Amino acid sequence: MAKSVLMVVTNHTKITEDHKTGLWLEEFAAPYNMFKAQGYNVRVTSISGGKVELDPNSIPEEETPNWAEARKQLEDTTALTKGIADEGYDAIFLPGGHGTMFDFPNSEILQYALQQFAENDKVIGAVCHGPAGLVNATYADGTPIVKGKQVNGFTDSEEIGMELDSYMPFLLESTLREQGAEFVRGDDWTAFSVRDGKLVTGQNPMSSESTAQKLIEALEE
Repeated sequence: MAKSVLMVVTNHTKITEDHKTGLWLEEFAAPYNMFKAQGYNVRVTSISGGKVELDPNSIPEEETPNWAEARKQLEDTTALTKGIADEGYDAIFLPGGHGTMFDFPNSEILQYALQQFAENDKVIGAVCHGPAGLVNATYADGTPIVKGKQVNGFTDSEEIGMELDSYMPFLLESTLREQGAEFVRGDDWTAFSVRDGKLVTGQNPMSSESTAQKLIEALEE
């Protein structure tokens, strides 16, 4: 049987009234295409359902034809539910975008889903700000699922470089470290991802494909 991947994306659309955000397109579309090319069944859900807004800065000036199918999946998404989380997917993948910093950590359903995947030793992947979903995720006994694991994500220095650090509810790198993660990173704005067993994380938009590739490798073993 073909492997199945559950993708969960953000619905949060603004950092301030003047600064719109949302899902970062490449971090969703590139992995989506790689999973489909691998023959996986891919289910796309979002935190609250409905149309998923893209971060305006992530939309290419010129149309990217091979992202058309992926973008179509975002027009009317199903909200993530406990029932969906319990449907037996082989992996869960969390694309980023600054929106994830606001709705991923506070979603009880997403935290439930991540706990189920971790408890059942299934593959968990996240890229850029997607690891915001991991900061409150724990095993059933309360242990953070990132504790003692090599983890990556959007770095504090990248956030500061964008001058958005003061608008974030927390800094992702610092918070993952506080949860006991061994945060490993590449240079700012370079492709970097890390795999620690069944946990795969990537640093920024440029890391989308390498993160997806590592998730595929984890699934194929």
